[in-house]
Amino acid sequence: MDKNENAPQPNPQSLKMVAAACYIPKDSIDMPEGQDAHFISIEKQTIGVADGVGGWSSKGVDAGIYARELMANCVTALDNQTKGNINPKTVLKKAYLKTKAEGSSTACIITLTDQNFLRAAHVGDSGFWHFRNNMLVGRSQIQVKSFNNPYQLGKKRNRPKCAIKTEFLVNSGDVLVLGTDGLLDNLYPNQIESVLKENGENFKPEELARTISEFAYNTSMNRVADSPFARASQEAGKPRKGGKMDDITVIVAHIIESS
Repeated sequence: MDKNENAPQPNPQSLKMVAAACYIPKDSIDMPEGQDAHFISIEKQTIGVADGVGGWSSKGVDAGIYARELMANCVTALDNQTKGNINPKTVLKKAYLKTKAEGSSTACIITLTDQNFLRAAHVGDSGFWHFRNNMLVGRSQIQVKSFNNPYQLGKKRNRPKCAIKTEFLVNSGDVLVLGTDGLLDNLYPNQIESVLKENGENFKPEELARTISEFAYNTSMNRVADSPFARASQEAGKPRKGGKMDDITVIVAHIIESS
């Protein structure tokens, strides 16, 4: 949930979100496209990620198909929404009802409103970090039933009504890093703070998304790294070290003044 500290006062300044994504699928002969999916709609000022739940592979199901269909249906659902007044939970509900593929997925959708608020709805352990002046000021709440068992959208799984809604005011210069658990399980927010400081104020979202994705990938391949996943595993009584090999999706959104 986004923190209230450092919250800006309402500002009539017109803002817009510019965003770019980087996706590194886990190396898999059976599923070369991986199980993550995402979309960026600059027209509707809305972004989203989804992560097909890997447990379906034991049943011969590629949950990435579900995730990709879910995100495609989110884009379709945006057609009937008014830019600047989009309800992410409604978009997720409409997409869920149209998604017929077998499988299940976590998801997170975020939109920028005309009042300079970011509205988010997420299910499971896909989520976001919100940075201002290179410092973390807010984050989504991880939604899991137990260790490595996230809430997930799908038939006989969870429905969109369980999605956590968040709304927070943003300033020009704020940075949003949205990702699947391939990001959130491998990097800590303070590591992103360091990346932001190194890149300075004139970064390009596509370059930053690539840098963060590669950082997460390198950690995922490190068998001795102190990762959030390793720490959570230890807290669950399943000691382990290193990163978590997984598909990695990162969307970097920069809030800037609208020209």
